[in-house]
Amino acid sequence: MSIWARIADALAALTAGEGLTAVFEKLRTAPDRTVAFAIAVIALGAKMAKADGQVTRDEVVAFREVFTIPPEEEDNAARVFNLSRQDVAGYEAYARQIKAMFADDDTPLCHLMEGLFQIAMADGFYHPNEDDFLHNVALIFGFDERRFRGIRAQFVKDADRDPYDVLGVAPDAPMDQVRKAWRNLVRETHPDQMIARGVPPEAVKLAERRMVAINRAWEDIQGARG
Repeated sequence: MSIWARIADALAALTAGEGLTAVFEKLRTAPDRTVAFAIAVIALGAKMAKADGQVTRDEVVAFREVFTIPPEEEDNAARVFNLSRQDVAGYEAYARQIKAMFADDDTPLCHLMEGLFQIAMADGFYHPNEDDFLHNVALIFGFDERRFRGIRAQFVKDADRDPYDVLGVAPDAPMDQVRKAWRNLVRETHPDQMIARGVPPEAVKLAERRMVAINRAWEDIQGARG
């Protein structure tokens, strides 16, 4: 059964009056977490796309790039998207549910954030409301300021691009500690390692850009320190 068929089944299981947040309560274990992750990407993407007051064509295109949707499954994706926009629950409820689901491994949450940033930047402008939205989601996910800034720097051209933020180390950290942080992040972000940990395939796809940022940060620090 395809992931989209399982998403359709999950939506069909909702009773009258239930919102998408009810889905996450029922999909807490693998492989159901893959379905929950897909729904979270769509639901938070729909909420975030409205953060600046409008949903542009560019944001819709970016959403499709972040999450590949087969033509025959567009109706199921559209239903999730529309349910999330109509749901009285705020985006905070979605974020808390998905945080609870991946409490044992926050790597998928990091890649979900990266997908949301990609959607936010699709129109070429980073709106203050989008920054507030993404910052609040990051706080709910348990990310500190350094980690949030590190993710933001990958996507927002005018953001401070501190390589130490990307690697999650202090600027005065010894080189051995910086190297260890870089190696650990490369290991965590490697597709084979992510798949072995049961990370949803959609999150593995979103990790490609992060790997580039991690290696670039390491190169920048090496260059700066000689």
